[in-house]
Amino acid sequence: MTADGHGAHRPRPRPVTGPAPRPRWSVMIPTYHCADVLATTLRSVLDQDPGEDVMQVEVVDDHSTDDDPEAVVRAVAPGRVGFFRQPANVGHTRNFNTCLDRARGHLVHLLHGDDAVLPGFYARMGAALEAHPEVGAAFCRHVVMDEEGTWLTLAPLVAGRSGVLDGWFDRIATGQLLQAPAMVVRREVYEEVGGFDQRIPSYGEDWEMWTRIAAHRPVWYETETLACYRVHTRSLSGRTLRTGQNMRDIRLVIDLNRDLMPADRAAELTRRSRENNALGAVRRALRLYDGGDVEGATAQVREALATSRSARVAAQVAALVPRVSWRAARRAARRASGG
Repeated sequence: MTADGHGAHRPRPRPVTGPAPRPRWSVMIPTYHCADVLATTLRSVLDQDPGEDVMQVEVVDDHSTDDDPEAVVRAVAPGRVGFFRQPANVGHTRNFNTCLDRARGHLVHLLHGDDAVLPGFYARMGAALEAHPEVGAAFCRHVVMDEEGTWLTLAPLVAGRSGVLDGWFDRIATGQLLQAPAMVVRREVYEEVGGFDQRIPSYGEDWEMWTRIAAHRPVWYETETLACYRVHTRSLSGRTLRTGQNMRDIRLVIDLNRDLMPADRAAELTRRSRENNALGAVRRALRLYDGGDVEGATAQVREALATSRSARVAAQVAALVPRVSWRAARRAARRASGG
């Protein structure tokens, strides 16, 4: 256990030793039951492949039983992409930490097996990190896509131009502003701050990590859209929305983030974080209601109020009532008419 009391839950990747030259990049691809889209993920990387001396590419599978990601690797990139299968299912956070431990490159890109990158990702991100050795991590703007790969929404710009972000810790500590495929981290930073926190069951472990990195190192932002984040109901994130587990995990992350905050600002930053995340849950509830998922929407509203009872949150919850009533009336009318 480290002095901050968290070390046992955040295993550090072992330092890379030995005389063998190290690649500049490690693109580590964790998978679990996503082999149907893995080929797209791999091709998005290999289209930018500078060669195995420069880039390690490896799939780390969390013991999938419903599909065969190794067969996809053999079909798409035989002999080029490494493959490691956990001997038993360890959960996604531990699988991420296995990725970090197996990474040999100086720059680590943890690219989930259902996400993708766009042309120029490695060139732009690598150039930023090379030009700014003080920066510990860099991320770009991302787009959200659906199960079919259709673009849905473009993430808001975090800054008006590319560069080292000012006041980044306060912003990321009060709300998640990026998705994992957009982020590249120096391996030495993971060695310094530790791996993903294994106490977080299913949601928000990346947000906790990006906040922890921001507490230790400057972070670069690239305004060009270079990463694609996939949403679908089969994903772990999608499943946790329906039960509200995502918000219970978020409250755990908020508590963990508080330990990183300056004592004189911790209370205010934590209040803003709880309110921002509660408002996010209300917005998700609205989308779930609109999609007909009353159970999921109800869970999000319940957990929003458990996270913050601020006036803004209460007002947003109240605004949901007319829409929910309207939908309930429509359903009742359809049932009455036999439709």
